[in-house]
Amino acid sequence: MSVPQTRRSFVSVLASLAGLAAVDGASPAAAQSTPRSGNWDLSWLDQFKGKHKQVYDYGSFGLSGDYRPLRYVRNYLDTHQEVFGLAFPDVDTAVGITRPAFPMNASDALWQKYRLGERWKIVDPSTNQPAVRNVFNDDPNLGVKALQAKGTVFWQCNVALGAVVQELAQDMKMPAADVRKELVAGLNPGVRLVPAHVMAVGLVQERGFTYVKP
Repeated sequence: MSVPQTRRSFVSVLASLAGLAAVDGASPAAAQSTPRSGNWDLSWLDQFKGKHKQVYDYGSFGLSGDYRPLRYVRNYLDTHQEVFGLAFPDVDTAVGITRPAFPMNASDALWQKYRLGERWKIVDPSTNQPAVRNVFNDDPNLGVKALQAKGTVFWQCNVALGAVVQELAQDMKMPAADVRKELVAGLNPGVRLVPAHVMAVGLVQERGFTYVKP
């Protein structure tokens, strides 16, 4: 075989390989962005379209004694409204929660059954007793519901939830599977359960979020 023919054959092979890659339609980056497990739907991460985006890492934030933990998020939203006249969906905010701030994501029913106020040393200011309700939910300015109404997304780390499950199951003498089922079902409406907090923080930063650790 002549040299020109050999070169043409080599080029043809390369072209064929490139064509196979194009047919697959999967660049390495795209493939890594698609969950391999059907257990996780992360498509909501691509719904953030705002010009301004910020994620708040409450991974180590302690709730005891702080009745305004979400003031950082509200300040960000208020000042963008005041200065630029912008609000959701032009401004996106996300709050990431692990174990220390887990009660913020929990319904009143979970607070009552699992005595979350007592366990996390959170006092209800209206009774001065360990809280048996989610005291972070209903504040009209700084509550979870008020911020959700402004587009804020709250997520819960699944790894941390597993630790909470084991702790509560042991203390309550309940099967861990039953506790997990109740905790997942008892998360506040709209809370996103993510595989891991650190993973979610990275994924939103890849989508243009700036990072704040309160």
